[in-house]
Amino acid sequence: MRTMLVSAALAAAAFLATPATAVATLTYEAPGVQNTTQTLAIVGVERFNTRQRGNDRTFTTDFGTAGLIRAEYRDVRIDGPNVYGSAGGVGNHAVTFQSDGGYEVVFTRAPREGLSYFGYWLSALDGQNRLAFYKGNTLIETITPASIRADLRNCPTSAWCGNPTAPFQGQVRNEMFAFVNVFKPTGTTFDRIRFYQAGGGGYESDNHTVGFVDMPTVPEPTSWALLVAGFGLVGFAARKRRLPGSTVSA
Repeated sequence: MRTMLVSAALAAAAFLATPATAVATLTYEAPGVQNTTQTLAIVGVERFNTRQRGNDRTFTTDFGTAGLIRAEYRDVRIDGPNVYGSAGGVGNHAVTFQSDGGYEVVFTRAPREGLSYFGYWLSALDGQNRLAFYKGNTLIETITPASIRADLRNCPTSAWCGNPTAPFQGQVRNEMFAFVNVFKPTGTTFDRIRFYQAGGGGYESDNHTVGFVDMPTVPEPTSWALLVAGFGLVGFAARKRRLPGSTVSA
């Protein structure tokens, strides 16, 4: 992702547009960790390494779950390793630019309970990255950079800033690289996600991880924090919780 900052006001407005009843719990793996360490009832990963590189690729995948979870990627661009993307500095990664119009992952088979978790290696975060979750034709929630920056702080001081992997280690110090775990609230599942770029730059990601986990309905008070702390947004009850194995900067 090439750097493209948005004002705090625009970021706040975009996040407030998210339905409050579907606010996700976001957690982050330790700096440099490029796969989830969360324990999930069912889990699978699409690494893109066997996919043909190029624009507008469409393919099906079962994420290595032996058919338990299936999805179709539609109109995704697949690139090789570069300073902006590819976990481990090798293989392929998914990317979209504003001119591409984004790409979708449409789930055609899922556990009976539905999908409630999505994780991904987010590379070179910029202010125009958008990740939208849908149930049918209904938009559940859009994850914006505002929430991630509120958790992990801004570059270049955050421990998540800069590409952590050789041969690009230490480059792109003004953008974040982090594995993001997105947990939907109890009783909320999704069957389609869309990656898109709201402005200039690109949205690179890798190691797309899907699964199901039953989140507790009543969190421990000491383990929650306001997701929008630092933005001064009053009355917006977005919350996040640290899960075992996840890391959020203090």
